[in-house]
Amino acid sequence: MRILVVEDDPVLMDGLKVGLGLAGATVDDATTCADARAALAAARFDAVVLDVMLPDGSGLDVLAGLRAQGDATPVLLLTALDEAPDRVRGLDGGADDYLGKPFDLDELNARVRAIARRGHGRAGPLLKVGALVLDPATLAATLDGQSVALSRREFAVLSTLMERPGVIRSRMEIEERLYGWQEEVESNAVEVHIHNLRAKVGRETIETVRGLGYRVRGPA
Repeated sequence: MRILVVEDDPVLMDGLKVGLGLAGATVDDATTCADARAALAAARFDAVVLDVMLPDGSGLDVLAGLRAQGDATPVLLLTALDEAPDRVRGLDGGADDYLGKPFDLDELNARVRAIARRGHGRAGPLLKVGALVLDPATLAATLDGQSVALSRREFAVLSTLMERPGVIRSRMEIEERLYGWQEEVESNAVEVHIHNLRAKVGRETIETVRGLGYRVRGPA
């Protein structure tokens, strides 16, 4: 997943980036409403973790602007304002979930995974294509019931393809899931990851569509 975290507390931001990163996410950060709007206009995210009280305004206004544009990116509000009226206002304002501070990091990760998979139109927690199964909660992969060792980025590439079996995903789409703004993108990184994945899950699993990208074929 690629996640945008909007939070002005630097200590909390660092903790969120580390915690979400360890759970397999690529994390971009913003500290103000203005930065959040710019980020959302420039890139696509699987989910947004959005603080309500920001230096230049309310995260609820960012959320309202997002929904007014018809943008359905899943949003989890993360805030110290955790009374029932605050939660009602946030959820009725278009948020997909709401978590008060302080919070448990494992719970945050679980909630982000939940809103992200609903955003992709999935109800179940696992990604399955034939005998290949991925568990985003544990970053575990199995093929025919046998464990397959994947690096974090190999898992990200494969999960991107398996979210929509049969749909071609371009190299740029895959890169956006692998790298945040401040990370250097290696010119042949996607090709290397695809090569390694084919060696682990079978060459026939991932198809190259020349000039367009890659896809995982769904069961016939």
